[in-house]
Amino acid sequence: MYYDNKLTIRDIDVAGKKVLVRVDFNVPLDAEGNVTDATRIKAARPTIEYLSNNGAKVILCSHLGRPKGTRNPKYSLAPVALKAREVLGRPVIFSPNVLGETVENLIAAMPEGGVMLLENVRFYAEEEKNDPEFAKQLAALADIYVNDAFGTAHRAHASTEGVARFLPGVCGFLMEKEVRSLGDALSRPARPFVAIIGGAKVSDKIQVVENLMDKVDKLLIGGGMANTFLAAQGYNMQASLVEEGRIEWAKEFMAQYEDKLVLPIDVVAADSFSDMASTMMCSPEDIKEGWQALDIGTKTIAMFSDHIKRAGTVFWNGPLGVFELENFMRGTMRIAQAVADCSGFTIVGGGDSVAAIAKAGVEDKINHVSTGGGASLEFLGGEILPGIDALAAK
Repeated sequence: MYYDNKLTIRDIDVAGKKVLVRVDFNVPLDAEGNVTDATRIKAARPTIEYLSNNGAKVILCSHLGRPKGTRNPKYSLAPVALKAREVLGRPVIFSPNVLGETVENLIAAMPEGGVMLLENVRFYAEEEKNDPEFAKQLAALADIYVNDAFGTAHRAHASTEGVARFLPGVCGFLMEKEVRSLGDALSRPARPFVAIIGGAKVSDKIQVVENLMDKVDKLLIGGGMANTFLAAQGYNMQASLVEEGRIEWAKEFMAQYEDKLVLPIDVVAADSFSDMASTMMCSPEDIKEGWQALDIGTKTIAMFSDHIKRAGTVFWNGPLGVFELENFMRGTMRIAQAVADCSGFTIVGGGDSVAAIAKAGVEDKINHVSTGGGASLEFLGGEILPGIDALAAK
């Protein structure tokens, strides 16, 4: 497999070298510009510390938000540099630019082991266009390129793929861990292999469920996605979110994988999309006219939990209900607990699922929490991720 044999920072000599490290510091900020969740900065810490402790000049590069190729103070990485100093417990120089003489001078003046964070690379329109000239200029800042941003590895941008054409590129520790955990789940899972897929829409996850079906023993489907499958089974889902254009696909999919597919047998239905709504637990056939399914029910939680309990490998992506509303978070919270209690190897990927395990307080009981939602789905969907593919093989 294309990701199995990539060089890592352990395989190269970094002493005295300028090392450009693509990190994923796309972190949430509050209205005052303070970082509210430093998980992604902490995830990159082992790579940064290793490079710094081994005498490299560490030049960190990241995007933040979607400034659409223009300089926007709202998306500046300056406050992230302050938080990085705190997390890393060492000085972090902030460069107000990505390219140019100022940056070059700052790098020249850096001590070996020094750490610098460049300004938001998406302030340049050339980044998302993967402009070769821009990638070449970025590469000219360093001697070695390290990609430690799994969350952006599915994007072929200048800082994730383009620079690796001009510099020797290797994996950082976070990238290595992501690739190994997800790769092992795909190629050599401990069995039974149970995948739990939730979220709103079937169309967002068709590729991943199709690719997973030949590998999993059971696929548990919840969230808004499940409504489309239940509608394909012939239930009147009333006002529930259903993708009408995917019902025929769902029918064919169910016919093909009947023995592997596990769908909800009861739901929490509500008369409106609100925490103030009237609710009832019922089977899909008993949803009242005008009501909508917003969570999985008690029987489904028990059935799903039973499959999870016996699993050798679990992969979970996507909430099982509208978990941002208190009345409809129970299914997601109970499944988070079931995954945490599983004695097999557990992987959770995707922003909402990661938020759910944090909310349930079970993050430290999950074997691998993936930092990349879209990237982990595309990886499990069998797609080649350009940010990994571009790195040097052993």
